[in-house]
Amino acid sequence: MLKEGKVVVLGGGSFGTALANMMAVNRHSVCLWMRNADRAEQTDYCRVNSDYLPNYELSPHLGITADLEQALEAATTVFFAVPSSAIGALANSIADQVIPGTAIVSTAKGICGEDFDTPSELLRRQIPNARVAVISGPNLAREIANQQITGTVVASGDPELCKLVQNMLASKQFRVYANHDQRGVELAGALKNIYAIIAGIASAMKAGHNTKGVFLTRSLAEMCRFGTRLGAKASTFLGLSGVGDLFVTCTSPLSRNFQVGFGIGMGKSLATALREVGQVVEGINTTKLVKNKADQMGIYMPLASALHATLFEGQSVEVSLQNMMRAEQNYDVDFMESLND
Repeated sequence: MLKEGKVVVLGGGSFGTALANMMAVNRHSVCLWMRNADRAEQTDYCRVNSDYLPNYELSPHLGITADLEQALEAATTVFFAVPSSAIGALANSIADQVIPGTAIVSTAKGICGEDFDTPSELLRRQIPNARVAVISGPNLAREIANQQITGTVVASGDPELCKLVQNMLASKQFRVYANHDQRGVELAGALKNIYAIIAGIASAMKAGHNTKGVFLTRSLAEMCRFGTRLGAKASTFLGLSGVGDLFVTCTSPLSRNFQVGFGIGMGKSLATALREVGQVVEGINTTKLVKNKADQMGIYMPLASALHATLFEGQSVEVSLQNMMRAEQNYDVDFMESLND
């Protein structure tokens, strides 16, 4: 039986910090682990994570450390709030310290390597004695830090684990909904980053509202088409981890993927756009992995293919847009057939 105890959040970026502080405010026993010792010491002393969430005062009840072994001591729940590319090495380094039956929750919105593992699949393999869940949704860290109302999805085939996470995170400003389609929730969270980059490009190029409406709708169709071929439920893409997160990341300048797309749309190179954002942008690697997977499985992905051509094949944005407009005109809601299966 799962019970609430010490909570550890691994990763001192913007979302990890906001998540840890939210639980500390809820009076859970929480420790935030940061990789950089100097930054951990400064954040603990000043009670502000100046690199990622400046002007956001942290709860006095939140513990902060760079000592991984100390952070994990007696922990009953561990949140992985690190980029998908860092999950494997971090999970491998702590596997022997994790108590059997520990609740592990991934917050990553990406794909873990060429094998196309989702974060939960990788965590389950690396730490086989743990109980694994994921959270995903329209969760911009700065808005959470500012206590603006939002919601998220906790996904697991384990109802007891879902309930535990709901109790930890729920507040007046933060709603937590359960979903048992873990694969669908993770794929939705990863895929929407591709289309947020496209939305940023479109915004920089002064696309009209009609154009943005078309891109957003066709992005959802593409996400659902890809996800259902990989075993996800179509209905998941109509929830917070699908439509909800897609809308936020495709419209908000707070989205890192949107920011990179905007930079590219303004004529900057990918390297320059990434450097200006200064943080990990999951959608870049996801675009490459999804394009390869779609080609292998014969999945029709015109938007993702066009973005891949711009990012990795030297094709101009203008030509990519032209190719998207020449793509096959199929049924408006062809993905709805999957909902009725």
